[in-house]
Amino acid sequence: MGSEVIVLPIIFGVIFAIAYLLITSRHKERLALIEKGAEASIFHNKNRKAAPIGKLIVVNIAFLAIFIGLGIFIASILVYNLNVDDEVAYPGTIFLMGGLGLLAGYFANKKLNSEV
Repeated sequence: MGSEVIVLPIIFGVIFAIAYLLITSRHKERLALIEKGAEASIFHNKNRKAAPIGKLIVVNIAFLAIFIGLGIFIASILVYNLNVDDEVAYPGTIFLMGGLGLLAGYFANKKLNSEV
C-alpha cells in the first residue's frame, strides 16, 4: 500500500529534475556564448518560418489516437476471429499501431513545416 504513495512523487520529481537540467544547461550555454561576443540573434532565427506548435501537437495527438483505436480494433479481430490470446493481441497491436501513429504524425509535421 505504501509503495503507491512513494512512486508518484518520484515520477514527478524525475520529470521536474529533467526539465530543470534542460533549462539551466540551455541558460548557461547561452550565457557562455554571449560572454564570448556572440549576438543574441543566434537564438532566434526570424528567416525560417515554422508551423505553430499547437497545430503540431494536435496533429500528433490525432494520429496517435486514431492509430491506437485502430490497434484496439485489429486486436479484437485477432482475438475473436483468429483465436489469438488476448493478453498478447491487445498490448502488441496497441503499441505497434501507436508507434505507427507517431511515425505518421512525424511525417505529417515534417510536411506541415515544409509548407510554411
